[in-house]
Amino acid sequence: MPKTSHSRGLAWPAAAACAAALAGCSKAVVLNPAGDVAAQQGNLVVTATLLMLIVIVPVIIATLVFAWKYRQGNKDAAYEPDWHHSTTLELVIWTVPLMIIIALGAITWIATHKLDPYRPLDRIDDARALPADVRPLEVQVVAMDWKWLFLYPEQGIATVNELAAPVDRPIHFKLTATSTMNAFYVPDLAGMIYAMPGMQTELNAIINQPGEFKGLASHYSGPGFSGMTFKFHGLPEGDFEQWVQKARQEGRTLDQGSYLQLAKPSERDPVQRFASVQDGLYDRVLNRCVEDGQTCMHETMMAKGARATTPQAGSQ
Repeated sequence: MPKTSHSRGLAWPAAAACAAALAGCSKAVVLNPAGDVAAQQGNLVVTATLLMLIVIVPVIIATLVFAWKYRQGNKDAAYEPDWHHSTTLELVIWTVPLMIIIALGAITWIATHKLDPYRPLDRIDDARALPADVRPLEVQVVAMDWKWLFLYPEQGIATVNELAAPVDRPIHFKLTATSTMNAFYVPDLAGMIYAMPGMQTELNAIINQPGEFKGLASHYSGPGFSGMTFKFHGLPEGDFEQWVQKARQEGRTLDQGSYLQLAKPSERDPVQRFASVQDGLYDRVLNRCVEDGQTCMHETMMAKGARATTPQAGSQ
């Protein structure tokens, strides 16, 4: 039976209702995250949007009002073809946006320094300060082609495409990459941070709710980019210790040889766990000297610095 125009007309409202229902079921992670740093970043987005709406909403309303008032059929609207200036209107047009820009600039300046990814955390959340004796959990992150390697120097373990941390304990990430620049991003945890070969970036964050959260590579890095995802587990302290013990029992040793095998390009790798890690492996990855015979970058830089400061023969 052919569709009538009436049935086609009902299809659009039905599709819109379904889309609205699906949108209501999804979680707006950026505005409702599980970590305090990400929550502060989300609040900054909301604040900036509301400030800009102070201009946007009146302009939209004024556009509609002027279009209606000065329509061709309204004979009562004043016709002033020689009008060219209004001091009051100029003050409103320039003063209000200028005040908003000043407010946005001040808020952004403060937030930029407060939410600096290199800055150690000073609170657990908006209601709890960070105790002075709490030591952050250090996690060393290596962006590979196309997988994530996480090393836990305190626990002596490593994982591939799986990350875990205790709830309400600060996390200090140190990030680098093997060959291609990438970006580490857990929306529930904090904003994205780049990982670059031969360089180290840092990120301080905290997770405040237990659960399983999605992590991903947010910077295109080649054909395996779309599958470069991982699960981040926010765990109570006791569960985190069990997770560490599981890695120690099930995993194998991550040494120079196994790392070089792991560093070979591969796509959609399953979770892997390593019970122990060779001493200094992350530093060798960072300085690009994992393979035998390679000179580490920091040694090369030190040698160049020494040559630059050594007086040349015959110099005065």
